[in-house]
Amino acid sequence: MSNNEFFTLSQPEPGLAHLQFNQPERMNTMSPRFFPALRDAVRALDDAGETRVLVISSTGKHFSAGMALDTFAGQGAMLDTGSARTRLSFQASLRRLMACFSVLDEVRFPVLCAVQGGCIGGALDLAAACDMRYCTADAFFTIQETVIGMAADLGVLQRLQKLMPQGAAREMAYTGERLPAERALALGLVNAVLPDQAALLEHVLGLARNIAAKSPLAVAGSKAALNHARDHGVDASLAHMAVLQSAIFDTEEMGRAIMAWKMKQPAGFAPLAEIAQV
Repeated sequence: MSNNEFFTLSQPEPGLAHLQFNQPERMNTMSPRFFPALRDAVRALDDAGETRVLVISSTGKHFSAGMALDTFAGQGAMLDTGSARTRLSFQASLRRLMACFSVLDEVRFPVLCAVQGGCIGGALDLAAACDMRYCTADAFFTIQETVIGMAADLGVLQRLQKLMPQGAAREMAYTGERLPAERALALGLVNAVLPDQAALLEHVLGLARNIAAKSPLAVAGSKAALNHARDHGVDASLAHMAVLQSAIFDTEEMGRAIMAWKMKQPAGFAPLAEIAQV
């Protein structure tokens, strides 16, 4: 579908998009230009309506070493907090960076993250914003920001304690120590640990195909309901569900799904509608 200096974006089959980081020689680190490139690519997939599931993977030994350290030396104006005016500007810039990962949570389709080797610093912020995470046996996760004297600020502190026990999330945040793959599985941060990168991709792409074969309306509605329930109480989430279900309940879609299930054949669901540009 498209290539750039940070990742390739392909469509292995209808409904399935695959975004793969392509800078293994740089440990797939994230420069300032990476963030809007990711945001715009993912948002374009959502706008078009054709994508039913997105897989994010990587190349080389490590998934990503997070924010490139030279970013902190080469972005003087962006990082200036020396006055009230520059602090306001800093806050606005940071909110825009946060939004580049929040888009993964906001799009209508599920996002599956396949991690090999290190998922470090900003890479863990990205992974935490995905719907599900899977990793290789040699993978590890770390909130690296603590080690370099700052608090992580792109969403991991807000999301991680909803993905795993709060005490474990706080230990990661306070110590900066590595969380190995098997411990990540035991704590619920990842759904499965695979022996190597080839097995990881095979497993995650297989799950993606399974999801892509389902009604995109049902999957998108499920993601919306799950996200709302994660961030609200049960009563508010049930009220939201009543409104949401009234919007997406489609007897023709259900009939198609039931027939395909009985016949053990693909249903051929229509894609979601495009999102109008404003």
